[in-house]
Amino acid sequence: MYKFETAKDVKKLIRSILELAVLIWVLFVIARALFTFSVYEPYAKDDKEIVSGEDHGFIALSYFGIDREGSSSRISEDRLNKELKALRDNGYVTITQKDIEDYYKNGTPLPDKALYLMFEDGRQDTSIYAQKVMEEYNYKATMFTYAEKFDVVDSFFLMPKDLLKLEQNSFWELGSNGYRLSYINVFDRYGRYIGELNSKEYSAMSKYLGRDYNHYLMDYIRDANDLPMETNSQMRSRISGDYELMKKSYNKGLGKVPSAYILLHSNTGMFGENDKVSEVNEEAIASTFTMNFNREGYSLNNTESSIYDLTRLEPQANWYTNHLLMRIRDDLPKEDKDGILFVVGDKSQNESWQLQRGAVEYQKGDERIVLTSLPEGTGSLKLLKKAPRDIAVETTLKGNKLGLQAVILGADDDGTGGIEVRLQNNVLCLYQDGQALEEVDLYEFDGTEKISVDEDKRDSLAGEYAALARYAVSAEQSYEYTKMSKEASFMDVPTVKDGAEEYRPQLKLNEPGSRELYIELKDNVLNVKIDGKDVWKAKKVTVKEGSNIYLKGAFTEYGYSQRNVVDDVYDAVFDKLQITDPDTGNVLYSYRLTGIDKIIQTVKNVFNKVLNWFIKYI
Repeated sequence: MYKFETAKDVKKLIRSILELAVLIWVLFVIARALFTFSVYEPYAKDDKEIVSGEDHGFIALSYFGIDREGSSSRISEDRLNKELKALRDNGYVTITQKDIEDYYKNGTPLPDKALYLMFEDGRQDTSIYAQKVMEEYNYKATMFTYAEKFDVVDSFFLMPKDLLKLEQNSFWELGSNGYRLSYINVFDRYGRYIGELNSKEYSAMSKYLGRDYNHYLMDYIRDANDLPMETNSQMRSRISGDYELMKKSYNKGLGKVPSAYILLHSNTGMFGENDKVSEVNEEAIASTFTMNFNREGYSLNNTESSIYDLTRLEPQANWYTNHLLMRIRDDLPKEDKDGILFVVGDKSQNESWQLQRGAVEYQKGDERIVLTSLPEGTGSLKLLKKAPRDIAVETTLKGNKLGLQAVILGADDDGTGGIEVRLQNNVLCLYQDGQALEEVDLYEFDGTEKISVDEDKRDSLAGEYAALARYAVSAEQSYEYTKMSKEASFMDVPTVKDGAEEYRPQLKLNEPGSRELYIELKDNVLNVKIDGKDVWKAKKVTVKEGSNIYLKGAFTEYGYSQRNVVDDVYDAVFDKLQITDPDTGNVLYSYRLTGIDKIIQTVKNVFNKVLNWFIKYI
């Protein structure tokens, strides 16, 4: 028997026990993520509090994908959890494909707050991480897949055997995105014709593209002059053949074709870019599926909708919970809007702030205030304490670059007047009593290296050829594309120094922002820093004594989105906000963790990093 002879031996034992406990806990969390322990319970159709018999239609939400940490396109598990919890807390229950069919064909009432939940693209990680959240809130969803993925085993995507298991565990139904995710009539952002791209080629080349492309079923295949390269008969045969390939794959893998369909690309004329193409799709859809989600950007469906022309809202990875709720609320009829309750988070902050417009969530663990604007409008928040004339404000602005985030000092009770430091569309602006004084373009302020339009056009061409080389079907073709890429990269083109036009990248709708802002107002002299660098120094202004501090956020414009997603709500994000007296350092307000709260949050962050590592590599 081993004897503990020294204090070092005891410490080793304690450390080993702690390490074992952490490992067991990590394995437990992983097992819980991978296995199903619950059974979905349908809503009670005879419960009048759930199904009153009045017609409120239903909302449809469709998530592109879910993973544990999130990405620029996929929602994190934590964010999905918060969004589905908010919907559950608002009284929403999930409905099935059969519920929708009965609603349209038989007039069967739906729940007053009915949600049809969808996940597109058929990814393995989506099924794992979404499943646990759905179990938590007793939600059922449809998993949509591309049938072509069944032909080549890919660990990222669900195979037929996986889909059949999903369907058996009661939380899932199956749907179809069609046979393939493929693009035709593709031009890059400089109008150069590329032609056809598969999904991998498109992803590799997307940064060089604009919006000038189409999905495989949406149009004739066209040449560089936008003229059809196929006859009406050939177009009909191609599109009909794609549906036949889809049916063959589903029947082989699942023994059936799913009842629900999403036709890509959304928001076209009807079922295509022109009448002839639309006719072919309409015939195929009606003969194959029970329902079709044909449009995106609007969540509400009702009896005025067609079961083959339904619409869905696709929550984006950068949306906060109130952003989603604001979009849903905007879609609802007037009598249902008041039924949407926004998430507050840390309610103790209601003692410090008064919401004027929009919605606000206080995230204590992240030391974050998220101020969500009204659709095509503003959000504003007033500090309840009157501020002295001399004041210092520190925060990190984490909202997307395209939009408005502002701190207003010395404002009147209604939020007007005073000194406003505004970050709008990556431009820092200074206002005095509503009048613009100065502005600084942060693209220029950052000293970003300048390249010409000709240089970017050259680099794009080289990148496009490199992407085609990567996914070429033969070694010979890959060699040719690689050679063309190298030749393009060495092209001699005019630079900015030569007098050529400067290239300025267009701000994207979901482009993330992060700016450390410091404002100091003392004796009517203003100093402002961005990321530790002076922007305005010793600027003379005038501020009244005992006035108000406001935070503001606002939608500014729809902006550029390659996927053509339209969004009119903006999340202004203020991290680690602190307001102090610049002379004494006395804190007027702070939303920063201290003491035991900070220690606990640090431990949580470390644990999550460890868990993420285990899930990713073990």
